Amino acid sequence: MATALCPGSFDPVTNGHLDIIERTARHFDHVVVAVIRNPQKSQSLFTLEERQEMLAEVTGHLANVRIDFFTGLLVDYAREQGAHAIVKGLRAVSDFDYELQMAQMNQRLSGIDTFFISTSPQYSFLSSSLVREVARFGGDVSSMVPAVVAARLAGRFDPGQSA
Repeated sequence: MATALCPGSFDPVTNGHLDIIERTARHFDHVVVAVIRNPQKSQSLFTLEERQEMLAEVTGHLANVRIDFFTGLLVDYAREQGAHAIVKGLRAVSDFDYELQMAQMNQRLSGIDTFFISTSPQYSFLSSSLVREVARFGGDVSSMVPAVVAARLAGRFDPGQSA
């Protein structure tokens, strides 16, 4: 039984993330979606627990997907989970430059390979940071994120103020 790990900050989860998770779930017996607070990114909008809850809601239709969160090295967590592969979505060449280095380091540290899935074209422009920015200023993100996430974003930002 092959297990894949889909790590990310998911702050918030977008339709692009969901697309990668769904596609990964078609190719692996088990998928662990692992939420981490990325220390290289700015302060997170949602807590780890909130992100885990949103992911559980939007992936509830996928019987072979489990949501978790972790701290520390990804490869240590991957080994703990019995993961055979790490799966990452790529939007653009700029993503590849960074993700290739990470994949090579992870393989060197653990022997676990990384599989890259190209993002579906309709989601190639999406990033959590862009979605947060649009939502912060009252923009419509309903076509960019699952409905439950759009509702949480609307609840987080008062459209009458520029946070």
